[in-house]
Amino acid sequence: AKDYEIAVLLDFYGEILTEKQRDVIDLYYNQDLSLAEIAVEYGITRQGVRDSIKRGEGLLTEMEEKLGFAKRHRTMKQSYDKVLEQVLLIESYNDQFCFSKEITEAADSIRKTIISLTQTA
Repeated sequence: AKDYEIAVLLDFYGEILTEKQRDVIDLYYNQDLSLAEIAVEYGITRQGVRDSIKRGEGLLTEMEEKLGFAKRHRTMKQSYDKVLEQVLLIESYNDQFCFSKEITEAADSIRKTIISLTQTA
């Protein structure tokens, strides 16, 4: 199975690759083209496509090991999701027991902030 992680790493570090490597990896992982289809498109052998993909994967993996941007992004997304879960819980308790306008407004403000952060992250 094609590795989803490489597609994610391509988003983070794709600019460090050559244009050809970036395009070939995009075609393979994001567009789901076969090695043969990519080879025809670029006028090279399947082995040439495979070698380009493997070199690119190595560079992407190396950058992630050094910088960890994708891992940090996943961790932040998980944290945002947990905060949103807690906001829903607070709203539910408030609706059931307190009926506080201040709690409703604070929960709504937190939700909007988290949504804003996830759209810019």
